[in-house]
Amino acid sequence: MKKDLNNNITILNKRASFEYHLIEKYEAGIVLTGTEIKSIRQGKVNIADAYCFFKDEELLIKNMHMSPFENSGFITHHPTRDRKLLLHKKELKKLHRSVKEDGYTIIPVKLYINKKGLAKIEIALAKGKKLYDKRESIKKRDIERELGRKFK
Repeated sequence: MKKDLNNNITILNKRASFEYHLIEKYEAGIVLTGTEIKSIRQGKVNIADAYCFFKDEELLIKNMHMSPFENSGFITHHPTRDRKLLLHKKELKKLHRSVKEDGYTIIPVKLYINKKGLAKIEIALAKGKKLYDKRESIKKRDIERELGRKFK
């Protein structure tokens, strides 16, 4: 008898595409504790201020806020602790080389639970936008919105 897993949990970082040019995306696993996966399944995660960095040869995510699980009793997790991301060695080396270049960073774009019930995070190699690029993005979004209204 299989459990019916709730696979419709998706947490998006809406600011990512506005603040950065997303160059390349990767899917990574996350090392979590028991109460952290339960918080994800409840949808109590914020990845808006999170970013990734390298410590030794490992990729870690910082400032990803997971609210403590309500029914955990006295054993709980720290909401903003650094969490290890799991990628293939080739991908880690490629990302490490890219981040050493000036202006590149790694940011989380989407956190979700896959069909097997595992928490996955989509990260992107990104380069920060200038102010005029952000204004251009706003103009483009407004034009698309106006066109959508006219043709409805």
